[in-house]
Amino acid sequence: MPINTLATATMFQTNLDLLAEQTAKTGYMGLNSNLIKYHGGAEVKIPKMTVNGMGDYDRDDGYVQGGVTLTYGTYTMTQDRGRKFQLDAMDVDENNFVTTAAAVMGEFQRTKVVPEIDAYRISKLATYAIKNDTAHSTGQVESGYTPAVATILAKMEDAIKYLRDDCDYDGQIMFHINGDVDNVLKLAALDKIRNATFSQAGINLEVPTLDGCPLIVTSKKRMYTAITTNDGSTSGQEAGGYAKGTNASDINFIAVARDTPIAVTKQDKMKIFTPEQNQDADAWKMNYRRFHELWVLDNQVGKIFVNTK
Repeated sequence: MPINTLATATMFQTNLDLLAEQTAKTGYMGLNSNLIKYHGGAEVKIPKMTVNGMGDYDRDDGYVQGGVTLTYGTYTMTQDRGRKFQLDAMDVDENNFVTTAAAVMGEFQRTKVVPEIDAYRISKLATYAIKNDTAHSTGQVESGYTPAVATILAKMEDAIKYLRDDCDYDGQIMFHINGDVDNVLKLAALDKIRNATFSQAGINLEVPTLDGCPLIVTSKKRMYTAITTNDGSTSGQEAGGYAKGTNASDINFIAVARDTPIAVTKQDKMKIFTPEQNQDADAWKMNYRRFHELWVLDNQVGKIFVNTK
């Protein structure tokens, strides 16, 4: 019986979506998208709520009327990325297609898709912070720092203080730190580092924390203030993927209020064609397409602190 390509594609899509959420260093950012309205394609609707503050209670007139405004803004996922892969029919038959295709797509997801999503999200957070600091002198960006044992703890405590005091934020603060920061921080404050359980996409992870703030060690290659994405076809860009942006800085660490970034990643319906259906070659063909984006609402852009080299 011929393989059910529709069912197989659906299975791959479900598993790859879960893999993206569980293995991305920024996977927790997707939890903030639970109120988003999404009906397919590249557009989403994100709610923004504003409420009045408290007023005096009057013993005769009672409560002062308060106002609640809930509006939905339409946002577009600008990252529309994809690839197609072919497995020659002579190398893969119907019996081992699923196994081989799962290995190929799993490798692609882990080594290409997830790193790019992480790098894009972190660079987008840095961009929000830099623009806000430039416009309003918020003090949420510090540049020109080389991680050192003598100063790293104070630098990170400054970031926590900024979010707690300047932003009046009492929730969980998330740190993304590169390997250099991780190394010097362990030497500088090993007695302050504690392990804690961190939940992401249905799995529990053991992560180090500083003053209760999770420290997510993130590859330097995902810690840039800007990235450029390759289109996969232009000369010099055939390999696809991403690279450090022109004039971008390396990020030492970034601290963000956990509920500030709103991240969405959606895989368009994956398509699988048998060798008989494939008009281009005698091969199995798999079309993969993913939309993703990260937004920070106007009233949340201050809740990001970036330290760069």
